[in-house]
Amino acid sequence: MTQLPIPRGALTPNRSLADLTWLRSGGPADWLFQPADEADLAAFLAALDPAIPVFPMGVGSNLIVRDGGIRGVVIRLGRGFNAIEINGETVTAGAAALDAHVARKAAEAGLDLTFLRTIPGSIGGAVRMNAGCYGSYVADNLVSARIVTRLGEIREIASADLHLRYRQSDLPEGAVIVSATLRASKGDPAELEARMQDQIAKRDASQPTKDRSAGSTFRNPVGHSSTGRADDTHELKAWKVIDDAGMRGATKGGAQMSPKHSNFLINTGGATSADLEDLGEEVRKRVFQQASITLEWEIMRVGERLP
Repeated sequence: MTQLPIPRGALTPNRSLADLTWLRSGGPADWLFQPADEADLAAFLAALDPAIPVFPMGVGSNLIVRDGGIRGVVIRLGRGFNAIEINGETVTAGAAALDAHVARKAAEAGLDLTFLRTIPGSIGGAVRMNAGCYGSYVADNLVSARIVTRLGEIREIASADLHLRYRQSDLPEGAVIVSATLRASKGDPAELEARMQDQIAKRDASQPTKDRSAGSTFRNPVGHSSTGRADDTHELKAWKVIDDAGMRGATKGGAQMSPKHSNFLINTGGATSADLEDLGEEVRKRVFQQASITLEWEIMRVGERLP
């Protein structure tokens, strides 16, 4: 196996990733790197052979790792990257800080980032995917993101330069987000907490929060949302077209489209990543046949399929 730089953090060869994803499936990474801190990450990437691919992985909340695993180095940020600092109306959060924790910390300080409370995952992934809920998006609040490039350079990128749009951003290839600074409007802490509790109750009533899922499986179809941008309307919901195609509750192996919310792909126990991805592809096929709509995956699928 290729010789890699020796970091201060943990570098583990042939590390299974299944236990690091919310769907609990998938193969190993050639290497899993958990950097000690930003300097460790930068030095490692600067010294790493540029031909070796890297994949920054959050908490695995929106991810299918295929059964053949991931070639190259998977980077997963941990405790050295989860600090949350509040200064006036800005919140700076490490990329590994959970969205829910950031929302709660901000609310305690009288700052409204309540939309993050029910979004699964961490801030790094939220920035990368321009996560949103209840009509609010990261793009509405993001000031800047701090990144380490694939070549090991530390840079601050203004929100505008990320070109955030529905579930997408323009991050440099191989770049790792290490923190983000968001600006929030002020609010009463008690009212913000009450709003978050209401959001949690609504989520738990409508989504399979007790099952192994990766959040919404497909993006809401374009042209039909609430971002207020002409090119960004998503009023037609993915769950509705999945229902209309008769795929609520559909199964393949241990994979199922949740009977509770048909845009949630769940592992009922023992599902392979191939089961999950193939069921998703069958849903896409049926929806296209039924409605001439091509659903786009919201869950990121990475790695290699087994032969």
